[in-house]
Amino acid sequence: MSTFSRAQVEGKCGPDSCWVIVNNSVYDITTFLADHPGGDDILLEYGGKDITSVLHDPHYHNHSDAAYDVLSEYYQGELVDKEPLMISTTKSAYKKDVRDEQFLDLRKALFPQLWNATYSKAYYLEMIHKPRHVPYCVPYFDNDVLDLLSKTPWYVVPTLWLPFVVFQLWRSVTEMNGSIEVATKGLMAGILFWSLFEYVLHRFLFHLDDFVPDHWFALLLHFTLHGIHHHMPMDRLRLVMPPALTIILSVPVFSLGHALFYPALAHAFIGGVFFGYICYDMIHYYLHHAKVFKFYFRELKRYHIAHHYKNYNLGFGITSKLWDHVFGTVLYMDNEK
Repeated sequence: MSTFSRAQVEGKCGPDSCWVIVNNSVYDITTFLADHPGGDDILLEYGGKDITSVLHDPHYHNHSDAAYDVLSEYYQGELVDKEPLMISTTKSAYKKDVRDEQFLDLRKALFPQLWNATYSKAYYLEMIHKPRHVPYCVPYFDNDVLDLLSKTPWYVVPTLWLPFVVFQLWRSVTEMNGSIEVATKGLMAGILFWSLFEYVLHRFLFHLDDFVPDHWFALLLHFTLHGIHHHMPMDRLRLVMPPALTIILSVPVFSLGHALFYPALAHAFIGGVFFGYICYDMIHYYLHHAKVFKFYFRELKRYHIAHHYKNYNLGFGITSKLWDHVFGTVLYMDNEK
């Protein structure tokens, strides 16, 4: 086990080398700066310092067990000149849990490991909700071509689907009984419908944990659909929805739109749903990987990060809390009643 003096740690306080002390243990969080949910500025403010009390300070953010699991990835060693622990805690020792390595080796392709997995559903669900962070995109397939197809950069979503939205609105205006007024009404109705559809998908499909069969193939599907995002929430290339999944989920939207409305309104409605989806994926990526605007988005980011790191059974809204309020699944913060 490596040991360090406080003076050594204090010298590592910049963006190129940022270390911190927690309960007399030393962590190198340099590669985590860009992906810290609260932004890198707060980490750099405390670079080279003992942050034990800060992690428990509700003024900044009272960190959950999941946050300490992520911290364990960066363990370097212990202090030589230790001080008495001022914070009593039931948290782990902040060193990597051997059980994590027994679940998935993030240096190898994930699909073959899940295909050959023998662990139980209970163990699987416990592990996927212990967030991990690595400074690289973990391969999903051994085959390079298949692995490339499993990755979706954020800009693919607006590039691919915004022209489709424009096409649907054009069809709405040019159809019989179509007009700009009809297109506007359909667009607004589609956006509102998407906000509900987003909630339903997240709560009843992506988080169908209790109803997933205790079978390796069911767990593989669950991980591929959403489990991978909860296990590695800061993976930039597996955050927005792949086009193939979008197409599959759009089938009932097309059917519903044309079943309920005449063609001009149906096209605008479908365009609105897809525009709502684009906003959803862009906001989702923005909340995970950007220093967000204080107005509206800072609270939304705080809310969504709490869904990942505090309670994944609540807080299903991404673009808003509207349907969480309607259905009683609001995730309240520590200082809220």
